[in-house]
Amino acid sequence: MNRREFLTAAAAGLGTAYIKPSAFGSVLDTPGLDIPGEQHKVQATDTVVLGKTGIKTSRLAMGTGTVGFGGGSNQTRMGQLVKLLVGGYDSGLIFFDTADSYGSHPEVAAALKQVGRSKAVVMTKCDDRDPKQAKADIDRYLRELGTDYIDICLIHCVTEADWTTRYRGVMDVFEQAKEQGKIRAHGVSCHSIEALRAAAKSPWVEVDLVRLNPVGAYMDADPGTVIGVVKEMRAQGKGIIGMKILGQGAMRTRQDEAIRFALDSGVLDAFTIGAENRNEQQDLIRRVAAA
Repeated sequence: MNRREFLTAAAAGLGTAYIKPSAFGSVLDTPGLDIPGEQHKVQATDTVVLGKTGIKTSRLAMGTGTVGFGGGSNQTRMGQLVKLLVGGYDSGLIFFDTADSYGSHPEVAAALKQVGRSKAVVMTKCDDRDPKQAKADIDRYLRELGTDYIDICLIHCVTEADWTTRYRGVMDVFEQAKEQGKIRAHGVSCHSIEALRAAAKSPWVEVDLVRLNPVGAYMDADPGTVIGVVKEMRAQGKGIIGMKILGQGAMRTRQDEAIRFALDSGVLDAFTIGAENRNEQQDLIRRVAAA
C-alpha cells in the first residue's frame, strides 16, 4: 500500500473527520495516528519535528545532490528525479532536500505539482554571500520551485569561523524573507568545525545541516567532537539534520552500521541520503526499519 492509498483508507476508517489546516494549509501539522504495538519501531517515514521550528517532516529526507555542483548532480543527470521524488513521497518520504548548486529545483517543482505543495517539506540552500544577490536568489528559488514559500533555507557550505559576522548581511536577508512568509526557517550548512561551533553559539541558526558518520569521512572533525557541538545546538532547540551519513560513499558497503550510528547518536532530528534510483530508495527505507 502506498502513501496515497494509506491516507485514503485511513480517512475512510475515520469517517468524515475534519482536519483544520495550519497557516500554511499543511496536513503535516496534525497529530499522527497511533498504531498499537508499533510505537517502539523507528521508520524512515516517521514524523519528526525539527527543533523549535515546528516543522514536521519525515525522518529521512530525499537528497538530490549526490556529487552535486555547478547546477547538476547524479540525480538530475539521470533524468528520473521527478519519478524518484514522487515514488518516495508515495512511500512516506515527504522531505525534499535540494539546493541551487544541485540544479534540482525544476524537478522538485514538478514533483510538488503532483503530490501537493502543502504535503511536502522543501529545504534548499544558497551559495551567495552578497546580500543583494542572496535576496534575488530567494525570489528566484520561489519561481523555480513553483511555490510561494520555502520551508527551510540555508546558507550553503559555510567554513569560516567568523561567518556570523562576516555574512551578517545575508543573515538579515533571510530574516526579512522569513518575516515576509517566503521561508519558514533559516539556518546553515556547516563544512568546518569552526563554522559548526559558531553556528552553535548563534541564536540566528534555527536549523543546522551537519556532517555525521561513524568513520569521520568528509566530516568537520571526529564524530565525538562533532556530536559534542551538536548536543550544544540541541540544548538550544535548533533543528538538526544529518548529512554525509554514508560518508559520501565511504560507507556504501557498511550502510547498516552508518544508519544505526545516525539513529543511535541521539542528536539528529532527521537525516538526508541521496538515493539514485527507486531500488536504492526502497532499500534505505528497509534498512532504517531494520536498524
